[in-house]
Amino acid sequence: MMAALMLVPGVLAPVWAPSPAWASGTVSAQSFDQAAEDLIYVRYLAGYDPRALVRTAAWNALAPAKPEQVPALVARFLSSGLPYAVGRAEQLAARNADFARRVLATHTAEYAPEVHAAAQFALANGTSALEAFARTGYAAAMQRDRTAREAAGEQAAALLQSDREYVAHLRDHDPGPQVRAAAGLALRAEATDADLVEFYAYDWAAAAAVDLTTLKTQCINGDMKWRAAVKTLLPAAIAAQEAANKAEGEAKALAKEQALRAWKKVTAEASPAKSTWESAAEVAHLQAENWAAVAQAAAESADNPNWESIGNSAQANAQQWATEQTNAAGQAAYWTNLYEQALAGELAMQP
Repeated sequence: MMAALMLVPGVLAPVWAPSPAWASGTVSAQSFDQAAEDLIYVRYLAGYDPRALVRTAAWNALAPAKPEQVPALVARFLSSGLPYAVGRAEQLAARNADFARRVLATHTAEYAPEVHAAAQFALANGTSALEAFARTGYAAAMQRDRTAREAAGEQAAALLQSDREYVAHLRDHDPGPQVRAAAGLALRAEATDADLVEFYAYDWAAAAAVDLTTLKTQCINGDMKWRAAVKTLLPAAIAAQEAANKAEGEAKALAKEQALRAWKKVTAEASPAKSTWESAAEVAHLQAENWAAVAQAAAESADNPNWESIGNSAQANAQQWATEQTNAAGQAAYWTNLYEQALAGELAMQP
């Protein structure tokens, strides 16, 4: 997890108590000391704010190399450090919540009961629980599930050579980079049967979810930028072309040059958008076909407990990718039309 601030390990001891004037509600102009009150408040944040990043940022303001720096650091923390830490905490909390939801969806109660329960608990108990789950809780729950599976031995005993060969095929040919990486990890030189069991139990589905999320996020983030640019560039290009068509004499050549530059700006935004969405549609098509094949393989291995878990999600994955293919193809068509319009505008404005 990325953090802009260095985290201080351990739990901070309670360090806050209200000043007598604040507690009694009798603060006066003579008794009120802004610096002292700020210090009390930052001590409170360092000990009790539910967000680890805020607590750490407050503690850093209270523990400089030189004690005389404290007032200036406290003032700076309250003016800029606190808003920044809160904003970062909100971003991290959102990502932690997304992570917990993805884990909940891909680690079923049947095959990963400890992880499933830990994710449920984190989602039900707020920011601190989500942060703890992302930092250490997930890994610890995975280990508990792994220990239980190894003790039972059922899934390891059911592994076939064909199961290993299928994972090797995924490592070398799966269209999803995260699935390829997870399959490679399950087959690394020091891997055991427990690693293969874990791959079938939830690593496969979890990696596939990341592949889908990554594709969507990259496309949507790029599209947001491109659309924002085209929103102003396209009307400007149309207006410039209209002005060029109306111009006469020497002014016409200058107006056409300006319109040509305006259309080239539209083309510069539409071209990468078109390519990105076309590539996304192709990837989604391959993934939809891939997951349909996985669903078929799972159906043919219905008596194998290692295939049962992925079989439960394969058909849903195929449908999700098919939906993404439809969406990406629609976006690619939109950007293709815009790209062709821009090229036509460039052609019309050539000298």
